[in-house]
Amino acid sequence: MTLLDHLGINSVYFGILLTILPFMLGQYLFKKTNGFFLFAPLFVGMVFGIAFLSLTGISYDTYSKGGSIISFFLEPATICFAIPLYKKRDVLQKYWLHIIGGLSLGTAAAMLGIYGVAKLFGFGTQIIASMLPQAATTAIALPVSAGIGGVPELTSLAVILNAVIIYALGNKMLRFFKISNPIARGLALGTSGHALGVSAATELGETETSMASIALVLVGVVVVVIVPILTGILL
Repeated sequence: MTLLDHLGINSVYFGILLTILPFMLGQYLFKKTNGFFLFAPLFVGMVFGIAFLSLTGISYDTYSKGGSIISFFLEPATICFAIPLYKKRDVLQKYWLHIIGGLSLGTAAAMLGIYGVAKLFGFGTQIIASMLPQAATTAIALPVSAGIGGVPELTSLAVILNAVIIYALGNKMLRFFKISNPIARGLALGTSGHALGVSAATELGETETSMASIALVLVGVVVVVIVPILTGILL
């Protein structure tokens, strides 16, 4: 039995604890600092996990024995956002054209903006392909990235950083720009912040949460459809 076995690092519990405990620490710090964005729980967990594995020399494969168990629940958790969507189906039926049209055009414009900035900085085709799907939540963005020749790990980083920023600053930005319409606020958070955007929307109200959930689902569909088309045209 190796030293890692004695310490329990080779067990599935190591990866689970290395995921959950830093996240809980982030929640505590985020609350104590009144929402300071650098203490967003997901960001704290990501930085702590990377730093710990790098400093100790423990491989990602060792971590993933437990970490992959948590990742397994990512897609089922995403499906749960259908519940508030169902509760506000009357709003979706009333504004369906505005919602679908706005999200589709907004997502396409964001992708073109990403492409333009990436070309401006001279990024290669693989990096651009990795960045384009970041508008979708991780469960959708990663397979799309792999399918168009991107690097899923880079896509994951882009999605997480984007979501962390919106989770930490999204509500503050809505107040700064004086956006008070609950439908607009929910769609903005869900479109830009994915699942964490939905989490931020729960602090505002049920309508915002429902609209953010709608945005999360529909943007994922738009990304699946549009990204391969844009990739074929632009790359």
